[in-house]
Amino acid sequence: MDFSISPELDALRQRIAGFVQRELIPLESDPAAYDAHENIAHAPLEAMRAKARAEGLWCLQLKPETGGLGVGRMGMAVCYEAMNRSIFGPVVFNSAAPDDGNMMVLEAIGTPAQKAKWLVPIVDGKVRSAFAMTEPHPGGGSDPSMIQTRGEKQLDGSWKIYGHKWFITGAEEAAHFILIARTSDDPKRGLTAFAFHKDQPGWEITRRIAIMGPEEHGGHCELTFDGLHIPAEDVLIGEGAGMKVTQIRLGPARLTHCMRWLGLAKRCVEIATDYAATREGFGVRLADRESVQLMLGGLAMEIEIGRLLVMKAAWELDRGGFARKEVSMAKIQAANTLHKAADIAIQINGARGYSKDTILEWVYRYARQARLVDGADEVHRMVLNRFLSSEGPDFWHWPTTGEKPR
Repeated sequence: MDFSISPELDALRQRIAGFVQRELIPLESDPAAYDAHENIAHAPLEAMRAKARAEGLWCLQLKPETGGLGVGRMGMAVCYEAMNRSIFGPVVFNSAAPDDGNMMVLEAIGTPAQKAKWLVPIVDGKVRSAFAMTEPHPGGGSDPSMIQTRGEKQLDGSWKIYGHKWFITGAEEAAHFILIARTSDDPKRGLTAFAFHKDQPGWEITRRIAIMGPEEHGGHCELTFDGLHIPAEDVLIGEGAGMKVTQIRLGPARLTHCMRWLGLAKRCVEIATDYAATREGFGVRLADRESVQLMLGGLAMEIEIGRLLVMKAAWELDRGGFARKEVSMAKIQAANTLHKAADIAIQINGARGYSKDTILEWVYRYARQARLVDGADEVHRMVLNRFLSSEGPDFWHWPTTGEKPR
């Protein structure tokens, strides 16, 4: 596995890094740049998005014919890490969740008509989107087979949806939704994926759920469905293909979280390192204290482990594999590394780190969700154990040249 990158990709990475340093890092220290939920406010967001598009730094995860840069998953790993040096980065480049995952899945599975209707407006930055799968107990969370929201097929082939979703990221500002609902009791083909617009009647947002950390645009919302009518042409792939849609979407989407989290973890180390280099106590710089060196050195290693796991998973996806093991390992490592990096950086910065003089407290609150979203740590460890039980020593298989993806 060769993880070296092309000069062209490195040039793109440097352009993204330059944009982040020049345009976004200064915004983080401007209180007026934040909205009420501690994300970038709409006015500066639209201004920054216009600049990013003008510089050709837009939707790099998509194919050129879809309006992207076609860098592939390995290229995304390189660039997403660079763009999330700033807490505002991903949304400015139209590479933030949940739009990111929704665009990639619609690009992969949508018909030409569905892409024109549901994908193109997200790519153009005209609308935001959401992915409605998670439900309160006894519905589905990490286990889609538990989904209770149901779709009832009508005589004309259309559908009506009844049920309950919650913690749906971005729902309050989303216009386009992808919804997973139960359409039969078949264990393999019992779920169906639908697309719908916010203005279609028969559903509502019952509340925006207050959370511990800063929020994505549109928050995390609870939704109820009471006869939402969806035409037959807005079924994705086909009736009973909902589980396939979730598999296509969730693996790469989980990995993009990891890519972004590693960028934030590196930023935490950067802030801690800069402070330790200048701050003195009892006649000694913090950077010269062995305890601080051990903390920063350990973090550097943990981040690099995360980068290698992410890149291996991206490589597997690029060659056509599902990368289920690789994504689970990367998810656990990147999520825990981000939380650890924010915690250690705050500790090194002391009261300054706990204050809002830096972004560290923002990252710390944001980071705690990383070990929960897209599958808790424990779920991914169970997935890995399942592979270990079925594969035995072959769990650590080295792929050989010419071998088909597994």
